[in-house]
Amino acid sequence: MADPASPPASVLFACNMNRVRSPMAAALLQRRLGGRVFVDSCGLSEGEGIDPFVVAAMAEVGVDLSDQAPKTFGALAADSFDLIVSLTPEAHERALAIARGRAVEVELWPTADPTTEGGSRAQRLDAYRRIRDDINRRIAARFG
Repeated sequence: MADPASPPASVLFACNMNRVRSPMAAALLQRRLGGRVFVDSCGLSEGEGIDPFVVAAMAEVGVDLSDQAPKTFGALAADSFDLIVSLTPEAHERALAIARGRAVEVELWPTADPTTEGGSRAQRLDAYRRIRDDINRRIAARFG
C-alpha cells in the first residue's frame, strides 16, 4: 500500500455499471483530496443514469451527483491512471487486464451492492448510506 502522504496523481474507481459504487467513491476521494489528485470512475457496462438513491445518499454529505453520467472503461484511457481501485471482482479482472505490462497499480475493495436491498425506501436508503460510509472509511485509510 502506498504512502497516504503522497497519493497517486490519478485514481480510477471501477465497478460494474458506474451508477452506484464507483461514482460514490470518486466523489468522496475528490472531496477529500481536491485538486491534489485526478479522480474518475467507470464501469464494465454503462448503466442507465445515476441511481437516485446514490444522489440522495451523497447529497446528505454535501456532494451533488445529480449530473453524473455513467461511462465505461472504453470511454477512458484507463491505462493512464496510476491506481485503479476495483469495487467488484468483475471490474477487478478488467483492471488487471488493463494494467498488465504497465505501471498501473490495481487494488480490489470488494463492496456490497446496495441495489439488492429490499424493503421500504428508508431501508433501501440506509443500505446506500452504509456503502457510502464504508467506502469513505476505506478512502480515509488508504489516502489519509
